Amino acid sequence: MNVNKNILDIAKQTISIESKAIANLINFLDKDFDSAVNFILKSKGRVIVTGIGKSANIASKIVATLNSTGTPAIFMHAADAIHGDLGIIQQDDVVICISKSGNTPEIKVLLPLIKNSDIKIIAITGNTHSYLAQQADFILNATVEHEACPNNLAPTTSTTAQLVIGDALAVCLLEMKDFTSDDFAKYHPGGTLGKRLYLRVSDLVQNNEIPAVTVDDTITDVIIEMTEKRLGTTAVIKNNAIAGIITDGDIRRMLKNNVSIAELKAEDIMSKNPKTIGYNAMAIKALELMENNNISQLLVTENGLYKGVVHLHDLLKEGII
Repeated sequence: MNVNKNILDIAKQTISIESKAIANLINFLDKDFDSAVNFILKSKGRVIVTGIGKSANIASKIVATLNSTGTPAIFMHAADAIHGDLGIIQQDDVVICISKSGNTPEIKVLLPLIKNSDIKIIAITGNTHSYLAQQADFILNATVEHEACPNNLAPTTSTTAQLVIGDALAVCLLEMKDFTSDDFAKYHPGGTLGKRLYLRVSDLVQNNEIPAVTVDDTITDVIIEMTEKRLGTTAVIKNNAIAGIITDGDIRRMLKNNVSIAELKAEDIMSKNPKTIGYNAMAIKALELMENNNISQLLVTENGLYKGVVHLHDLLKEGII
């Protein structure tokens, strides 16, 4: 172990080498990249992504990205393909083959078998004169000058370049398909990300209590209602419409001013024109309104009718925040 080496300097050098290599990929984009994207768009089949070694790991990630952005894709390990998994490939599929050298034995065995089925091959390779490049219908150049590894051996810069090319493909396909956030939500229904895209206010409030008092109710009535409904707030209703809102803060400020409770009614301490949100609005919109107005609850309405309260705690519980 060389204790004299500076860890941060090594890390910075690694990032610098890789970032320069990624930036240089722009110079390799050509008509083959454009044609590859258009061919995938027009294809009636799936995208089969294959590779060997570390390139196989990158292929698996690219498959995940394509699937999550609306382009059906399947990972096929190049070594497994020549031992039975070649059956994954179906008519009208497109194969993306990833290899830094483009000359590995498994790739040399696999490619003729694919071409015999009249399947188009897209190569992502760091060697545009390789066997893979010669057999491919479209060549996506992922050449790097040097691996970040000081021995220029461990796949580091080269696999990063492959991943970036894959991301560029996926994003181009996404935009060409006009893939929207609603589409994205269909493929990501779980977790916080999915909830931000599909969860609605109605989902949050349907099981909540609906605290409400009238403008003429006493402060005692207000406190009892807020206590029983346990949301820290209540709507104030007049003529079946929302006239205002009373929160825990309003009660505390009233008590601080030493005002006689017996002399007050709900309308005397309510905040008029409270912030509201539609019953079918997105939950993320409720969060934005709360943040922009520095409040922790919103009254929910549907067709002008009071439907309940959505609280910051509801958003916390669902992981929206």
